[in-house]
Amino acid sequence: MNLAEILKILGDECRLRIINLLLEQRLCVCDIEKILGTTQSNTSRHLNKLKVAGVLSASKKSQWIYYSMNERFLQENEKLIEFLKEKFSQQEIFRKDLIRLKELKEKGEECEHVLTKVQRSDI
Repeated sequence: MNLAEILKILGDECRLRIINLLLEQRLCVCDIEKILGTTQSNTSRHLNKLKVAGVLSASKKSQWIYYSMNERFLQENEKLIEFLKEKFSQQEIFRKDLIRLKELKEKGEECEHVLTKVQRSDI
């Protein structure tokens, strides 16, 4: 991916917010939706663009698709990732997203855990 393509794919706040979250941990679409407060279709559209560009990787577990940062992209763009992390830490919207991620985990409200709880209660 050349510089213009990288900058173009990063030129959207929603995609930057997704990257901020995925630099912390892999997440499924529904958890990203909850944290960002976006619709499933909007979230999926941004995730797909990032995946097609090689920024993200995806893996399927049961009915969930989990997204994470593409290791090759991270290795090839170490300085860019450093820069992004620094900028993310300086802006409130990105800090708030990480707080919501932490709260989601602490409360056990990740979609996979919620469904597992519901399934257990049906027994």
